[in-house]
Amino acid sequence: MIEYTHTKVFERDETIKLISKSAEKFSKKFLAPNLKKWDENQFFPKDVFKIAGEYGFMGILIPEEYGGSGLGYHEYISVIEEVSKVDPSIGLSLAAHNSLCTNHIYLFGNEDQRCRWLPKLVSGESIGAWALTEYQTGSDAKAMNTFAKKEGNNWILNGSKNFITHGKSGDIIVVIARTGNKNDSKGMTAFVVERGNDGLNYGKVENKLGMRASETSEIIFDNCIISDQNRLGPVGDGFIQSMKILDGGRISIGALALGISKGAFEASLKYSKEREQFGKPISSFQGISFKLADMATEIEASELLLHKAAFEINSGEKVTKTGAMAKMFASEVCVRISNEAVQILGGYGYTKDFPVEKFYRDSKLCTIGEGTTEIQKIVISRDILRKS
Repeated sequence: MIEYTHTKVFERDETIKLISKSAEKFSKKFLAPNLKKWDENQFFPKDVFKIAGEYGFMGILIPEEYGGSGLGYHEYISVIEEVSKVDPSIGLSLAAHNSLCTNHIYLFGNEDQRCRWLPKLVSGESIGAWALTEYQTGSDAKAMNTFAKKEGNNWILNGSKNFITHGKSGDIIVVIARTGNKNDSKGMTAFVVERGNDGLNYGKVENKLGMRASETSEIIFDNCIISDQNRLGPVGDGFIQSMKILDGGRISIGALALGISKGAFEASLKYSKEREQFGKPISSFQGISFKLADMATEIEASELLLHKAAFEINSGEKVTKTGAMAKMFASEVCVRISNEAVQILGGYGYTKDFPVEKFYRDSKLCTIGEGTTEIQKIVISRDILRKS
């Protein structure tokens, strides 16, 4: 069991308070006025991420020497949470850009690669994407078909990826491709493919239930030529790198889920105090007040578990189990809370005039993306059984 002090894990210091306030200001000014239009039209607002870069939200975990904010996971959770309280779609895109693409290049790229790509990513000049999933290999990533063959100083990449956040609009894409045998954990390698690269094409943009302002699309590689200088780390290290990236990515989805839970709860609380039936606010009825009590308790538990995971990863500890627990719990909680929020608002909760309908649709992604709830249970149980 990891030992930690109460102060280091759970106290919101001045930096976190300032970062949270900045994220709240950004969200209210640039997201709130547009979120309904973006959602209805499934529009990906690429320009808003340049503004996010000005706020320091596109390279939260990246050191200042590369133009990043140089912050840790407590601050990172706070940013994703605050943004997701207003528009989870943008929270999802920020999470994918930061924890997947940008963080992969920082953790596993060499110095030349970091200096080449990170400044553009952290400024918002470039949007990042991370491509692992394929049609037949979602959870079973080791069975992927996308293949890279070495020819001289280049690699020839063929295959396709789907359900890729920013798959069409991404400027810098980290791609995991097979370079060895199927089902071999050392048979995959990570590469960076840049927009405009010959052989890089874009397929179907998914028409989704929720998270509609966060672009999700197919990427197709047709004899896509990549220089060996774009290879991240050793040949055969791609799967191992990906699993480490997903450990942090699960904290991202947990933070996204926490923001959805808080947004739905706050809307429910406000409505329950204003809406009157039988001569008094519905919040005074036990059926509603007990729902609010359950929601508040689950939010608190989600937040504490997430910040425990943040403390561990900041400390250099292995965060596989705790990250999976935080992601699993927070994501399932946000679905329950957004469902209860719709119930509290009744008929109004089912309309697009109130925000809980969107939180309800957006919430379900959290139990699927970056490892389903079922996969998290496998990860957690394996860790428990191995240590016992």
